[in-house]
Amino acid sequence: MEVAEIKIGILSDTHISKDNYKIDELLKKYFNDVDLVIHAGDYKSSKVIEAIKKHKNFVGVYGNNDGNAVKELVREKEIIKLNGYRIGIYHGHGEGKTTIDKAYEIFKEDKVDIIIFGHSHIPIIKTMNKTLMLNPGSPTSKRKERWYSVIILELDKNCVNAQIKFFNNI
Repeated sequence: MEVAEIKIGILSDTHISKDNYKIDELLKKYFNDVDLVIHAGDYKSSKVIEAIKKHKNFVGVYGNNDGNAVKELVREKEIIKLNGYRIGIYHGHGEGKTTIDKAYEIFKEDKVDIIIFGHSHIPIIKTMNKTLMLNPGSPTSKRKERWYSVIILELDKNCVNAQIKFFNNI
């Protein structure tokens, strides 16, 4: 997809099995003006995917806590191209290594510009070997983090802008 600028809402690790209204609230509050939502896995329910698709364009992957209902809707690894950038999406689970290293390693042969991952619930924006690494943390399960979080990513042909949005609750 190529447009002048595309705005993407990125989230991961929602772990919602009952309170689906939280996704609707999250979309309204933080992703109201995005063109696309990317979810990096651990939905816990396929209803989360359905709720996102009802409001926004959607791309996602499954995580280690997702069952068959989710796995029927999304793959484990995705590569998409937006405004000339190749973006890899992977949850970040697996044996050995840190979460960020696992995410980086799975796309090593794919020549991606940006890797979106989750799993650790720790928000990260950094580069590794000229690849932008983005982990949105979690909007609903902050674990040891002080705040809940998501990432807003803006892409145009000459500029990449990634910002973590921190908040106390949805």
